[in-house]
Amino acid sequence: MAGHSARPFRDEDLMTTTTLHITGMTCGHCVSAVTSELTALDGVQDVSVDLVTGGTSSIVVSSSRRLPLDELRAAVDEAGYELADD
Repeated sequence: MAGHSARPFRDEDLMTTTTLHITGMTCGHCVSAVTSELTALDGVQDVSVDLVTGGTSSIVVSSSRRLPLDELRAAVDEAGYELADD
């Protein structure tokens, strides 16, 4: 293929998806607070929340790097919520 140069494959080319379970979220403000803290983490590309009022909500975090659980937990704690025990 003339004129086409392939670049080497790198780890950052991979998208990582992490699912978290969070208790205590009840409304859109809760979703906004947690989403804001998680998207502030380095490498986070997208945060999707399935709010379960009064139950355990699921949050899917898509990132360009593997996110350590302690970083995720700290972000959720900063928003005022806790990761559910799995």
